[in-house]
Amino acid sequence: MNLFSLTIQEAVKGLKEKQFSSVDLVTSCLERINQEEKKLNAFITVAEEGALKQAKNCDIQLASSGPQIFEQKPLLGIPAAIKDLYNTKGLRTTAGSKIINSYVPPYDATVVTKLKTAGVVIVGKTNQDAWGHGSSGENSDHGVTRNPYDFTRVPGGSSSGSAASLASGGCLFSTGTDTGSSVRLPAAYCNLVGIKPTYGRVSRYGIIAMASSFDTIGHLTKNVYDNAKILEITAGKDDLDATSATEKVPKYTQVLGQSIKGLSVGVPKEYFVEGMDNKVKESVLEAVKTIEKLGAKVKQISLPSSAFAMSCYYILVPSEISSNLSRFDGIRFGQERETFGDEAKRRIILGTYTLSAGYFDAYYLRAAKVRSLVKKDFDQAFKNVDVIIVPSSPSLPFKIGEKSDDPVQMYLSDIFLCPINIAGIPSLNVPCGFAGGLPVGMQIVGPQFSEELLFKVGYAYEQVTDWNKRTPKI
Repeated sequence: MNLFSLTIQEAVKGLKEKQFSSVDLVTSCLERINQEEKKLNAFITVAEEGALKQAKNCDIQLASSGPQIFEQKPLLGIPAAIKDLYNTKGLRTTAGSKIINSYVPPYDATVVTKLKTAGVVIVGKTNQDAWGHGSSGENSDHGVTRNPYDFTRVPGGSSSGSAASLASGGCLFSTGTDTGSSVRLPAAYCNLVGIKPTYGRVSRYGIIAMASSFDTIGHLTKNVYDNAKILEITAGKDDLDATSATEKVPKYTQVLGQSIKGLSVGVPKEYFVEGMDNKVKESVLEAVKTIEKLGAKVKQISLPSSAFAMSCYYILVPSEISSNLSRFDGIRFGQERETFGDEAKRRIILGTYTLSAGYFDAYYLRAAKVRSLVKKDFDQAFKNVDVIIVPSSPSLPFKIGEKSDDPVQMYLSDIFLCPINIAGIPSLNVPCGFAGGLPVGMQIVGPQFSEELLFKVGYAYEQVTDWNKRTPKI
């Protein structure tokens, strides 16, 4: 049995029944990393020694306490890969940038603390677009990450290594951040389930900021059950993060398997546009038909302000980036500012320009008003429908280097994803097809704090399809 191919649910069952140990499970993932890493470049740091030490400790706990320990530590012995934006105590954290290439944090991010408390074993820190700036994984100072389904293509970004490592068997789940697409696009391009929670649903403390009013903390898994299980652990109020929400965290896994009969599903006309890949469009619309067969009621809706979302996003986000990256001035942190990559420099310059005297009202203030209109569109739509379904990307995973010289084309990869972050609402990417051997993903979108509903819909769809069970042949 290839233990690295198990889901979290299957692995926990195997550990409880003593079919294998945590050391066996972690060793299987580490061996897979060693086999495939030169092809994929999914990791910046592999923590082999520390992971095996953690796994041995997990086996000791299980042997002394028995299966009931999973009630206190629901992820005991499960190997995970952590995006390199997350601070990890004693384990190098670079944000994909050579600016802080040798930084070893003295503390853990809140999410990392919660995962460790749940028993997770960290196998390493994953590659990413530097500082989270990118949709492809090509902007990392540590080299390009490749898609396990086709090594000539991108895995999506910025959580590129998190997606590639999970899809290839280097871990059983991975963490990510999503400011405009960075969990859902890699999930779509690598045939995974990825959640972008409601803004504030998961603490941002200890995670290097990209754009603070947009950043959300999510994760990638092989199926919907595993995704719901992780969010049960990571979500919740954190006194160390003033923007974290006080809403009670539901038992997300309890709703899985419930009927979606009578649910109202909206399909916005603005998200099926001329120029998008026909195979992507066909796959998503076929998925909508499947959900309709499960008893949901489908209706066309309109989100007119979404047409301006990308323009809004690329004014507001670079403005926050220029502010957040100003601390990396070569005096207090890391290397000199000349060490920044081209994409970081581009966003710093753009953000500084839009915030400067004489341009603030013309650009930033107008973009802030558009942000309100985008959110208003979604709020209005959710008065008439329960969830919205849209494609995760207008295209299939593109070739490495194909869009490198055209930043605008690269940014348009996120055209169906950015509006969700602007509105601050949750979205779940679910695999919904293949075209030419490449994965296609769709988003299930809901109002604020409706993650429970998204998981219910995603699980119902997943149970009558097998897309998520298809794995890359590498």
